Amino acid sequence: MQLLDQSIDDSVFTKHESEVRSYCRSWPTVFTRASGSHITDQTGRQYLDFFAGAGSLNYGHNNPVMKSALLDYISDDGITHGLDMATVAKGAFIEAFHGKILQPRGLDYKIQFPGPTGTNAVEAALKLARKVTGRESIISFTNAFHGMTLGSLSVTGNSMKRAGAGIPLVHATPMPFDNYFGGVVEDFQWFERVLDDSGSGLNRPAAVIVETVQGEGGINVARAEWLQALSELCQRRDILLIVDDVQMGCGRTGEFFSFEAAGIKPDIVTLSKSISGYGLPLALTLFRSDLDVWTPGEHNGTFRGNNPAFVTGAKTLEHYWSDDALTRDVHAKGDRIHTRFNELCDKFSGISTRGRGMAQGLVFEEAAAAGKVSASAFEAGLLVETSGPSDEVVKLLPALTISNEDLDRGLDIIADSVKEVIG
Repeated sequence: MQLLDQSIDDSVFTKHESEVRSYCRSWPTVFTRASGSHITDQTGRQYLDFFAGAGSLNYGHNNPVMKSALLDYISDDGITHGLDMATVAKGAFIEAFHGKILQPRGLDYKIQFPGPTGTNAVEAALKLARKVTGRESIISFTNAFHGMTLGSLSVTGNSMKRAGAGIPLVHATPMPFDNYFGGVVEDFQWFERVLDDSGSGLNRPAAVIVETVQGEGGINVARAEWLQALSELCQRRDILLIVDDVQMGCGRTGEFFSFEAAGIKPDIVTLSKSISGYGLPLALTLFRSDLDVWTPGEHNGTFRGNNPAFVTGAKTLEHYWSDDALTRDVHAKGDRIHTRFNELCDKFSGISTRGRGMAQGLVFEEAAAAGKVSASAFEAGLLVETSGPSDEVVKLLPALTISNEDLDRGLDIIADSVKEVIG
């Protein structure tokens, strides 16, 4: 019997796996196969996926373009594990990334492969900023999420996740994200004041780290003018600007980088999740060439040379990022979602919507309703998660390549679930 045809008793997870597991509690079934925007469980039931591996599957499950390249590479005994050794697969990825992404955007970034996940990329960014400037403090923002290792956790806002550290998380100071005060107080008033006040107790920071759209924080969208003002503030004060594009990069908001729409050029950028194109672990830390002060081996990791991910990543860049067709499609689908969500908001009280591109959220005044909508959607055959400090947002991260038919079907399920919960 082949592996995927075996029957797995779900008690194996509850009996032997740690209580730390989370998504499987919301979606209590055993999955076996996936293709495009569909995922199937071992009973044969098919679900529409609006979760996409938390944004790691921007091009869908088992995308045939990348799958073909990967199978060819494996069958030809291509290198799997390469640390930071020079390989053909790694070189091809670097050439594709520079030629398709960096050069057309006028970005003079060095590429660092820090390890396989987003938090590895963030840790490298924070370490580099401190090494370059000789300063310790990092400015982060309310409701931010940057990862679960200690450095990344120190600049993360969620109190539950921070409590898991077990030690004080130091050398980081949160500031209000865009519109944190609901427009009553100018967001930069406090930030600029404490930078200038010698009695504020704020050490001069090495860097500011920001998400242009806070995904885990509840689809909080920073205005272009706010990001521009932040960039200008950092330039005036000789503070490095780090944009965490782990979830919102790789086309999620339309353009490849989420900061492009604001017309800014961060000093350091972190990427992961969909950079491999296939859901394989891969992460990048990008930075201005003049910031490349690392000594050999000063920051490394055993799995920073995931060559199969280089293969699928290069194929993704060549196939989807040689023109602006995907960008235009993402904007169109984002407008489609936003229109449907606005219709729901007009029809039902106590909900609102926000988002950019194909990162969209439905916000519930009664926080518990979001979880109930997500649960109802699952029963109807749709995977959709919640986010925000109280899990008050139904958060959509469908594959960028989803068909309009599947997108509409999923939006219909959400509409029916909203009606069931609060209608």
